[in-house]
Amino acid sequence: MKLKLIACAAACTLLITGVQAQQKNYQWATGTTDGIPYKYVSNDPMKTRFYTLKNGLTVILTENKKEPRITAKIAVRAGSNTDPKDHTGLAHYLEHLLFKGTSQMGTTDFAKEKPYLDQIGDLYEQYNSTTDTAKRREIYKTIDQVSGEAAKVSIANEYTKLMATMGSQGTNAHTWVEETVYEENIPSTSLNKFLKVQADRFRDPVFRIFHTELEAVYEEKNRTMDNDGWKVMEAMHRNLFPTSNYGQQTTIGTIEHLKNPSLKAIREYFDKYYVPNNMAIILAGDFNMEAAIREISKQFAYMQPKPVTGYEHAPEPEIKGPVVTEILGPSAENIQIGFRGGPEGSRDAMMADLLSTILSNGKAGLIDLNLNQQQKILSGGAYLRQYKDYGVFDIYATAKQDQSLEDVKGLLFEQIDIIKKGTFDDNLLKAIVANYKLSEIRGLSSNDNRAEQLMQSFIASKGEGWIRTVSYLQDLSTITKKDVVDFANRFFKPDNYTVIYKRKGEDKSIVKVEKPSITPVATNDNLESDYVKAVNAMPATPVKPLWIDYNKAIQKGRAGTTELLYVPNKENELFSLYYRFDMGSWNNKILPVAANYLSYIGTANATAEAINKAFYDIACNYSVNVGTENTTITISGLQENFEKAVRLFEDLLLNCKPDEAALTALKGRLAKSRANRKLDKGAIMQGLNAYASYGAKNPFNYTLTDEELKNLDSKTLIDALHQLTGYKHIVMYFGPAPLTDASKKIAVLHKVPSRFNEYPAGLTFNRTSQTENQVLFTNYDMVQSEIRWVRNTDAYTPSKELTVDVFNNYFGGGMGGIVFQTIRESKALAYSTYALYLTPSKKDDRYSFMGYVGSQADKMNDAVAGMNELIATLPRSDKSFESAKASLKNDLETDRITNEGILFSYLAAQRKGLDYDIRKEKYDQLGKVGFTDIQAFHQKELSGKPYTYCVLASDKKIKTDDLQKIGTVKTLSLEELFGY
Repeated sequence: MKLKLIACAAACTLLITGVQAQQKNYQWATGTTDGIPYKYVSNDPMKTRFYTLKNGLTVILTENKKEPRITAKIAVRAGSNTDPKDHTGLAHYLEHLLFKGTSQMGTTDFAKEKPYLDQIGDLYEQYNSTTDTAKRREIYKTIDQVSGEAAKVSIANEYTKLMATMGSQGTNAHTWVEETVYEENIPSTSLNKFLKVQADRFRDPVFRIFHTELEAVYEEKNRTMDNDGWKVMEAMHRNLFPTSNYGQQTTIGTIEHLKNPSLKAIREYFDKYYVPNNMAIILAGDFNMEAAIREISKQFAYMQPKPVTGYEHAPEPEIKGPVVTEILGPSAENIQIGFRGGPEGSRDAMMADLLSTILSNGKAGLIDLNLNQQQKILSGGAYLRQYKDYGVFDIYATAKQDQSLEDVKGLLFEQIDIIKKGTFDDNLLKAIVANYKLSEIRGLSSNDNRAEQLMQSFIASKGEGWIRTVSYLQDLSTITKKDVVDFANRFFKPDNYTVIYKRKGEDKSIVKVEKPSITPVATNDNLESDYVKAVNAMPATPVKPLWIDYNKAIQKGRAGTTELLYVPNKENELFSLYYRFDMGSWNNKILPVAANYLSYIGTANATAEAINKAFYDIACNYSVNVGTENTTITISGLQENFEKAVRLFEDLLLNCKPDEAALTALKGRLAKSRANRKLDKGAIMQGLNAYASYGAKNPFNYTLTDEELKNLDSKTLIDALHQLTGYKHIVMYFGPAPLTDASKKIAVLHKVPSRFNEYPAGLTFNRTSQTENQVLFTNYDMVQSEIRWVRNTDAYTPSKELTVDVFNNYFGGGMGGIVFQTIRESKALAYSTYALYLTPSKKDDRYSFMGYVGSQADKMNDAVAGMNELIATLPRSDKSFESAKASLKNDLETDRITNEGILFSYLAAQRKGLDYDIRKEKYDQLGKVGFTDIQAFHQKELSGKPYTYCVLASDKKIKTDDLQKIGTVKTLSLEELFGY
């Protein structure tokens, strides 16, 4: 054991020495593009340019040619911190309204619409200043009537449909404490269109279709009240920041303020904060920086700067605690301990971030090794959430069976004491640096990762802190153990923290946002503004689609008697090695437990703790993922440590030995985890969905019974692990080594028998056929009700995939879909709603349909009726249909399956009985699909058919009689759903 650990430590030392030997000079430098100056940080691996236009607008650009797409973020340095005291939630409201269009987009006749909008604004001001309930109700009735008239000339979601036609994926936005960020992922060829639309969007926003959007925000508020994790997070901020807006104002706002919105206040907020010197355009992806900055400079030159005063507050007083809060709710109990950190960019912030990694890094942190690995708690970790002025340092854990949260708290503080005393492994800091290097290399290939880092830097420091981000790895490598110990003793004081106990129980403080009376408004989704026609007519050079020829993209070889599939990594020095078995939990119920057990046992030469540390020291990792019909072993990391990593794993898998104490602890933790799942509404809905799809015996509840779990013995589990590689499997390698080298090394390292064992017979689950409407109901203490529609249809055929894709894009796959526009935009019945026809993952399975609405319980009947109406009769909108097809065409043209994704694409095709890339077939046939095709599809597969309705709600908030009107009601217990 000592020799192995010394070897791993030596490897880590060599790696970190390499980092230190290449000490780089990071400093700001300047350049110009057509007279537009920019800054950059020398030796920045992302080669980012920071422009500041004459009007103060920040533009941040980083090129990445991996795929013909661009991640775009438009960031505003304003969030809940800058909400007016009497209008909390306003920044979030505004975020929603900036999807409603302009005087040219989202309307058929703005001159006719504007008087109605002005009247609505005035009515809301009257509504806000009125306290008499009857008068308020009368005013709101007028708002509803006038809104209906205004909606007759508006076009709901025209912005979203325009972006979909343009080829954008993931049109979205978010508001948080210090930011509001608008997000798109566009094809490279749509950049000029995108920039024009965004410039116009922020030049001339019109706040239309307001009262139905307001209702969507009410629903969002109700969802947070059903989310125990959200309530804990708000309590954490409240306790750490007792005087400042960081803790005293929430992003969604108070119920009182939600009930009294002011369009005037929202407009004032927009005028104050949405100015160029407070905003940034961030692009990461495949584009030309010089051309991009010229176009941005031209499109956004109209913006005029204004003085902006950021949120300022008096310093928070020292915490005199500990401050203890209890949060009640139906989910599993847990504990969170919070400390207040230093400002962004400070050494204190960097040290706090390092402390969180010392405590929790997934492998070799103190909580990982001493608590998770030794199974002293159910699970736990630590992280730092950094803001401009402060950080939130959070240590969290979930208790085991018969373990109090107070006991867990003691265990967590023991880990803090280890840091304060300096009794942790001396090599841990070096290993953290090595793994940070690994993470940095991986992150470079992702446009989303690049854009996210740059956005955070802008929000925190307007980009000035980017030099700290770039030099972080080098700075991290200079921190000594003494530095850590000294800081920990200063940071972790005996009483400067808060403790949040999340306990199981009824939260009687919840007051839902009341349902107002809203008349459905027209969406006019078959209309199109002249503005959108002009944008769509702008020239764009099509992207040539690229399909995978599996015979060329994947090289094949042998690793001993095992087939080897190989894809070279030409980007960096990282590798991923996979062992893939066509065997999973349906073949052997204990396999998932055996894979879990492997994490807690060692060999004759090394403990589980030593093995985990050894992997972390060489910046490598392993996992054993057992699915229902497949098992995948993954070993990954730096290629320079390939042989060490594979040897470590092979030795563990083949030579692991029983550990009765570990098994006893694992059984107890699994029992607790299983009990906790019964408290998780997401898991309960999964169970309902599986019951609806397969019947009483289904994949969800095919698991060990309580008795079977109790009777599991080490020999059975160890045998399953030792015998695993004796079953037929393929080996897949993605990495920089040539095929011949990889093949030889794997053949030596990965020992397999000359003849493989046959797989145990696998269980088969057959989907049910719905013959009548049925309601499956489970009771859960919640404000909202959640409803799913389930129906199984035809057997898989490849020729049907294209029709399904077009139908989903048109009907219910996003914010531009018919379902979203009708249920949310027109009728204001839900915050979240969708409907999808699901394509199976294997050739011998069936297609299925799933719809969803999450609404207030008192809206459930209307929500069900609304979805049923769409299922019965497919509304026709030629404009929406063409947008759906254009979106799919753009997706196919710009989709790039690369790296190890090629290997898994090949396996997915095989499961469907295909030996080719089906995307080409879809692309070639897309132009032939007409509306009548999806109309006939809808009529054949969905309209007039019986469904199983899965309903999760509180039996105190919905009526059984209402459920019986839908179909035959069957109330399911948690035991029936979960199988234990």
